[in-house]
Amino acid sequence: MQGYILNINKVRDEDLIVTILAQDAIYTTYRFYGARHSNINIGYKIDFELETNLKSNIPRLKDVLHLGFPWLLNHEKMYHWQRFIKLFYPHLKEVEVLDKFYLKLLNDIVKKIEKQNVKRAILENYIKICEYEGRLHTHYECLLCDMPIEDEISVVRSFITTHPKCSYSRSYKIEKINEFFEHKSLINFTNSEVETLWSVLLEGL
Repeated sequence: MQGYILNINKVRDEDLIVTILAQDAIYTTYRFYGARHSNINIGYKIDFELETNLKSNIPRLKDVLHLGFPWLLNHEKMYHWQRFIKLFYPHLKEVEVLDKFYLKLLNDIVKKIEKQNVKRAILENYIKICEYEGRLHTHYECLLCDMPIEDEISVVRSFITTHPKCSYSRSYKIEKINEFFEHKSLINFTNSEVETLWSVLLEGL
C-alpha cells in the first residue's frame, strides 16, 4: 500500500514509531533499525507493507520504498510541505477509519507544487479540507460578535471569519475571501496576503 509519513518518533536504539496516512486509515507502525533500510522522513510518500505480530499491537513497517517527488531536492518547497504535513498528525490521530479523500488531496497537492508556488498550492487545497469536513462557512458572520460581515473581513484559525476589529487581524475585501472560498483560488491575492493566510494555516488544521 501507499501513504504519506505524518510523524516519526525515535524509540530505543534507532528504532522508530512511524505514523502513516494511507487511503483507508492512519497507521501507527514500528520500524526496526537496520543498515539496509531506506531513509524516511516526514512528508515522504512511501510504498510499504505491514507485518502483524501477536507479541505486539503495533504492526511492523517493512519493505519500504520511497516514492520521490520531482521537487524533493527543492529545499524551500520541501520545508513548507513538511510543515503542512505535520499538521495532519494532531488533526487526524484519533480517526480510526479514513476516507480516501485525504490521500487523493495530498497526491493532488504534490502535483501542483511542481508547477505552482508551494504556499499557494497548499492553501488552495486546504480550503477543500475545510469544505469536506463541513467547516467552511460562507455566510460570513463574525465568530466573536455573531454579527454579519459586509465589507472588510478577517480569518482566524481554520479560516473562520471575523470582523478585523474583533480579532485584530489583517483585513481583506470580502469579495476576495469569497473568491478564495468558492473557487479555491488565490490568483488575485498578493504575496503579502498569501503569507498572512499561510501563518493562519500553521496555527492548525
